[in-house]
Amino acid sequence: MDKDRIVGTAKDFAGKVEGTAGNVAGDAKTQAEGRFREASGTAQNLYGQAKDAARDAKDAAIGYAKDSYEKSGDTFRDGSEAIAKSVQENPLGSLLIAGGIGFALALLMTRQPRRSQQRWRY
Repeated sequence: MDKDRIVGTAKDFAGKVEGTAGNVAGDAKTQAEGRFREASGTAQNLYGQAKDAARDAKDAAIGYAKDSYEKSGDTFRDGSEAIAKSVQENPLGSLLIAGGIGFALALLMTRQPRRSQQRWRY
């Protein structure tokens, strides 16, 4: 719990007491000061609640990020194991796929760059 919430609640309560005392005594100034203090306390309490909510959201986001990071290693490991199993089950198909990928990369790397068309100048 944020200290602003505690202080705000105390101000709110003190403002209600002061406003009630001013109402009973018939003193408009004391009643107005009590309502002002009450409103100030309520605003400070709401500010503290907003800070608490932001802190909770930050903590939740950090927790989700840590969980995702920890699970990413498991996912990568599972994927690697699945690929290894697939290669063991079908070595010829895996070799052909790897060769095709290598051939495509070689074509892309040795390809001549495009030349821009010359524009005619008059």
